Amino acid sequence: MSLEFLLTSLVVVLLPGTGVIYTLAVGLGHGFKASIAAAFGCTLGIVPAAIASIAGLAALLHTSALAFQTIKYLGVVYLFYMAWKILKDNTVMEVSENKAETGYWRIATTGTLLNILNPKLSLFFLAFLPQFISPTAPNAMTSLIWLAVVFMAMTFVVFVAYGAFAASARDYVIRRPSVMKWIKRCFAGTFGFLGAKLAVSD
Repeated sequence: MSLEFLLTSLVVVLLPGTGVIYTLAVGLGHGFKASIAAAFGCTLGIVPAAIASIAGLAALLHTSALAFQTIKYLGVVYLFYMAWKILKDNTVMEVSENKAETGYWRIATTGTLLNILNPKLSLFFLAFLPQFISPTAPNAMTSLIWLAVVFMAMTFVVFVAYGAFAASARDYVIRRPSVMKWIKRCFAGTFGFLGAKLAVSD
């Protein structure tokens, strides 16, 4: 495993995407433990993309416009649904002192779906991982699996850090309901933007 792979992966993971935005929203709304569930779910959502890429199935999304468009628009609908839910459903980013009833499995499931319904993730792995494997490597499959595992571990750690940062701002937000109102609008707008961006992608 090269230093180049680690640095490139770190940059990719740090870039704000749907998983980062979701983890920040959960950390801010429900606290640090809930953000760990969100980070776990988002990381788990990488598994199908990694498996598909390693098995060569992601090539189908690259060659079949119908397959790509089907998954893409499912992802678009889900992102718009998340934007609507943040604005209309107070349980998504409800900030309160009581965090005992937070549904961690529900939070993790949502994070998993956000990544599963992103066809560009499979294409990313298909284009990204092979760059760091030698064509003459005797165990290319094993090396690809190892790189995918490291990428996922890095994703989880970085997302937990994002969640911790958001959770640390909870006390400030709890005392200022008007601030939370604007933050919810920003998160909803971001999900809407990401959905629109995915909709026009090729």
